[in-house]
Amino acid sequence: MPQTAVIELQTHAAEELVDITEEVASSLAGLGVSDGICWVSSPHTTAGITVNEHADPDVRRDMLHALDRTVARHDPAYRHAEGNSAAHLKASLMGLSAMVPVREGRLTLGTWQGIFFCEFDGPRRRRLLITVLS
Repeated sequence: MPQTAVIELQTHAAEELVDITEEVASSLAGLGVSDGICWVSSPHTTAGITVNEHADPDVRRDMLHALDRTVARHDPAYRHAEGNSAAHLKASLMGLSAMVPVREGRLTLGTWQGIFFCEFDGPRRRRLLITVLS
């Protein structure tokens, strides 16, 4: 049976990649799962989840820069009335979730890997779902 935890998060910028690796790992401990798959998901249409390098903060900056070059923040062709079309597009490009194997109660990420919440329409109070399938 899947077990679920919720992480609440306050973002601080219009766009940022927030390292949530420790929060996800802590939620695993609370669920008491030994082995399985940890599914981290965002129920928000202007935010995403990704796994990437967390040792060098310049990687996060480079990722945001590349997304800005790919998706214009303001484009007169956008029709969405709320004015945050770019946030929706970037969230779709990043994806709403990531899955990480769990072994002996620990995330099995690579040495340089971390889990990131991708904020594209902040700052906001956000909620993440941590579901473990064992």
